Amino acid sequence: QVTLVESGGGLVQAGGSLRLSCAASGRTFGGNVMAWFRQAPGKERDIVAASSRTGGKTYYADAVKGRFTISRDITKNTVYLQMNSLKPEDTAVYYCAARPTFTSDTYYFDQSEYHYWGQGTQVTVSE
Repeated sequence: QVTLVESGGGLVQAGGSLRLSCAASGRTFGGNVMAWFRQAPGKERDIVAASSRTGGKTYYADAVKGRFTISRDITKNTVYLQMNSLKPEDTAVYYCAARPTFTSDTYYFDQSEYHYWGQGTQVTVSE
């Protein structure tokens, strides 16, 4: 079992930055693929970024590529999402997700692949 707790959301003006954190507890953190998803009002939950178990491979949705960075600190059992050059269309509830794995270089795009979810943190970007 893995428990995920997100933090760092808030209100920011367009062009600003936020860093989301996701603290994990329970099953060995280093044994999980970690990802960030987001869900805007009236829309489906979509992947934003994912990190392989070791952090050696990452994935970014086209909409955030070059602006967002996913990283993980194994010693702190925490995964981060650094969000720069934020746009109003980035407004959403952001969720951290985890999927146990034994492979080093795998990540997953589909939310159905993830076993554990955080409660979500709201990010609002104003004009």
